[in-house]
Amino acid sequence: MKNISKLLILLLLFSCGVDFKEKKETLIFAHKGEMQSLDPVYSYDGVTQGLILNVYDTLIKFKGSSAAEFEPLLSTEVPTVQPDGVTYIFPIRKNVKFHNGEILTPEDVKYSILRFMLSDRAGGPSNLLLEPILGVSSTRASGGKFIITNKEIEDAVRVDGGNVIIKLKRPFAPFLSIMARWSYVVNKDWCAKHGEWDGSLDTWQKFNDRDRNASYLFDHMNGTGPFKLARWDISAKRLILNANENYFLGAPRVKNILLMTVDEPSTLRIMLESGDIDLAEISQRFENQFEGRKDIVVASNLPRLKTDPVIFFTLDINTKGNPDTGSGKLDGDGIPPDFFTDRDLRKAFSYSFDYDAFLTQTMENKAAPANGPVPPGILGYDKNAPHYTLDLNKAREYFKKAWGGKVWDKGFKFTMTYNTGGEMRQTACEILKKNVESLNPKFRIELRGVPWAAFLEKTDGRQMPVWARGWIADYADPHNFVFPFLHSQGRYALSQGYKNKDMDALIEAAVVESNTVKRADLYKKIQRLAYEDAVQIYTVHPTGLWAYNSKVKGFYDNPVFMGIYFYPLYK
Repeated sequence: MKNISKLLILLLLFSCGVDFKEKKETLIFAHKGEMQSLDPVYSYDGVTQGLILNVYDTLIKFKGSSAAEFEPLLSTEVPTVQPDGVTYIFPIRKNVKFHNGEILTPEDVKYSILRFMLSDRAGGPSNLLLEPILGVSSTRASGGKFIITNKEIEDAVRVDGGNVIIKLKRPFAPFLSIMARWSYVVNKDWCAKHGEWDGSLDTWQKFNDRDRNASYLFDHMNGTGPFKLARWDISAKRLILNANENYFLGAPRVKNILLMTVDEPSTLRIMLESGDIDLAEISQRFENQFEGRKDIVVASNLPRLKTDPVIFFTLDINTKGNPDTGSGKLDGDGIPPDFFTDRDLRKAFSYSFDYDAFLTQTMENKAAPANGPVPPGILGYDKNAPHYTLDLNKAREYFKKAWGGKVWDKGFKFTMTYNTGGEMRQTACEILKKNVESLNPKFRIELRGVPWAAFLEKTDGRQMPVWARGWIADYADPHNFVFPFLHSQGRYALSQGYKNKDMDALIEAAVVESNTVKRADLYKKIQRLAYEDAVQIYTVHPTGLWAYNSKVKGFYDNPVFMGIYFYPLYK
């Protein structure tokens, strides 16, 4: 297998003009999962975002490994909020070139910010800028009607000479943190020439919530970043980047980067040991196997703003042609679409998970216990917050209450899903299945691993009754956890069909609160309500572990990157 994998890698790189006479200038990076789209406005997964930050620059960036300090990038300074509390002025750097040779202008920056917001793909990342800038989590109401006006758009983002001025709808505590990670800048003219939005406020609605494959940027990239796209082989799950020799901060020392999907953890370890790959994020359980090796460096127990695995209940399951719900009825051979709307049922499942065993045995204590969605290291984490523990007597009690006793009498059958390659998520599902089934022989749960792309589609389509996934921070603030997990317009709450007006109100109050003590108290209330509603099972907040060839230099980790920033690396 080692020789075959090396041959495939050589052939792919050779086809893109990579010269192996200078092998030290090529870096091979392996990751789990598949890229969904190369367009910044569509992709909302860690794998793709880990790539995009190397191709598209942002206005400001995080300073080294810090998740709280910022440095200028395409903006010549890190702005401070104006006296009105809502206005930020970004002076745009001059003489920066896009990969196609065109010069960056403030109009490109304005266009990029508006395009990011107004594209607003369902389940995509647009809400990250929509919420602070336009004061909405989506451009559309539940019925699909547009709820923002062109006047609001014009007032929110404008160009004044060499500056881009952004005026928020309201004070928003984590705004600069969002801009450091999500203010990707694309080339306006290049986009328009290839059939994308031309920047006119008369046409933006035509480009709203399109299918990801409709975008020219699905498989094309043109940024100002240190690397540029050479080739994306979708079927082979391989992507090649070449160095941007005209990068305004200086050309990268690594000239070619191959990114490849390797979902199987054991294969990932073997490829790293044999030298087939240079860098990978590996499973914690393999850390000890690298002890004493001088050719491999292990960076372990790295801080992560992460909650994973989490087990989610879908409250409004799409049962049409869906084998995961069996008969589609509460008759012992399936479950109905609204099966998990019963809170007693959700509590029964929550008391059935062995949290301590998962932390100590599966994670080998290289994680913190999760009492809610907010992880350690940011405001709102509360190690003393109410949380569920394994208690099969209470689980049995709640199962007997669920659906007026029908669940206990009739039983159920459904499929619980995890993404292939997500070994910890698979293990969490196995633990829950074993304990639930031990309570009643009529309780039957099947497990299924699904490839990442299909897993995302099934999540968005509410086809999976129960599923395991996780979250790593888009930016370092508790709002970035409670909103996607618990707000009715958040990514996971939408996929579950979870709505709670009291929860929404608390989340919206917390993000605009400037008093840190009051804000922390609001997040305690949010997580208390999450505990009472029991719509998600939180397990742990894991740490990170990268392993890389000792010839690779310049490595550093930032918990917000979701991947590796390749620019400082060299061999």
